[in-house]
Amino acid sequence: TSITSAKIQVNGVHLHYQQTGEGNHAVLLLPGMLGSGQTDFGPQLKSMNKKLFTIVAWDPRGYGQSIPPPRDFPPDFFERDAKDAVDLMQALKFKKFSLLGWSDGGITALIAAAKYPALIHKLVVWGANASVTQEDVRIYNGIRDVSKWSEKVKKPLEEMYGHKYFAKTCEAWVDGISRFAEKSDGNICQELLPLIKCPTFIIHGGKDPLVPRAHAEYIHENIKGSRLLLMPEGKHNLHLRFADEFNRQVEEFL
Repeated sequence: TSITSAKIQVNGVHLHYQQTGEGNHAVLLLPGMLGSGQTDFGPQLKSMNKKLFTIVAWDPRGYGQSIPPPRDFPPDFFERDAKDAVDLMQALKFKKFSLLGWSDGGITALIAAAKYPALIHKLVVWGANASVTQEDVRIYNGIRDVSKWSEKVKKPLEEMYGHKYFAKTCEAWVDGISRFAEKSDGNICQELLPLIKCPTFIIHGGKDPLVPRAHAEYIHENIKGSRLLLMPEGKHNLHLRFADEFNRQVEEFL
């Protein structure tokens, strides 16, 4: 089935989303930093089972085609994204749905699952973290300057945003997420993890250069009954690099 694109007004902003499939099980895909449905989830929109699932991929405010407003990073930006995501799905008339969150989208999904338990059916996160350490800040500063990114990762984002917005927003993100490390425990959403009651599947790439494995293990230990899968060859974008294996594991879980 085809993929439709549209915008809908949610919480005072016009959010862009893509939708495909006609299954009873609604699934929202949540992209990472600077991401959009289009740049982050091509293989999922294309190949996930359209008979079983209705798949929605959104662009959070200030990302992708959900501009304006420009993206900013107030202290509660993850909570804001979580509310936007849930309200988007309700505006689209889905009563209950599952969340697939990558990286920053994984953090957003954890918060949404904890805060809106009646709405979330199942949860899958990968490349996510519930706190920020000094080591993480060092890693983030390593990607602050987008001119040092690989051409392959940089190109689609430059095409979408133009160089200036892309570079400026990446720097603002590094500053925004690094602020969590100033708290004594670096907390983003650690206290919310025990509140997550839906079935949860955590996937982690053994070679993820951005998110150390301890983060995935912490999330697993603090969400009762959750499953953890380590993909030894996976990096941060394991759902793109190993799309077939990823889609199969996720569909079986859902």
